[in-house]
Amino acid sequence: MSRKAEVEAAVADVDFNTKKYQVQLKTNLGEIHLNLDPEHAPEHCKNMIGLSRIGFYDGVIFHRVISGFMIQGGCPDGNGTGGPGYNVNQEFNASPHVAGVLSAARATDPNSAGSQFFVCLDTHASLDNNYTVFGKATDESMEVVRAIGAVETARGDRPLEDVTIETATVVEV
Repeated sequence: MSRKAEVEAAVADVDFNTKKYQVQLKTNLGEIHLNLDPEHAPEHCKNMIGLSRIGFYDGVIFHRVISGFMIQGGCPDGNGTGGPGYNVNQEFNASPHVAGVLSAARATDPNSAGSQFFVCLDTHASLDNNYTVFGKATDESMEVVRAIGAVETARGDRPLEDVTIETATVVEV
């Protein structure tokens, strides 16, 4: 089932010309504040705002954690295969994949991003211009990002104990 109509309605008031937005993820390990970058990836930013506003991320886990690489969440099925029922086309840009960068997870098709995202734990130049960067965790949030990145994982890079996004809220900053 596509959530596209709900997301579009939820972002009808978004104005990147006069406002800056932040998505705040309250997790069971602490809060991550993500400053969005609509200058480089407006559609991905709108998508995350809309999904957050409709409660899509509430209760979703970080299903993939690779120490030193990234933490990945946003799959409603908790296994990396789910999404919102629609895709967002790539918006590759010159922003580098450095620690804290928020980027769109996708399948092999560059235009297959949906609800899944990842936050880098370190610099990964091989991802530059291959994945859409659309924000960055605040410096204060990096302690939580690193704590999630340090959890023990099992096969498939899934945390042994769930790291859950309890709520995702959007604020103007």
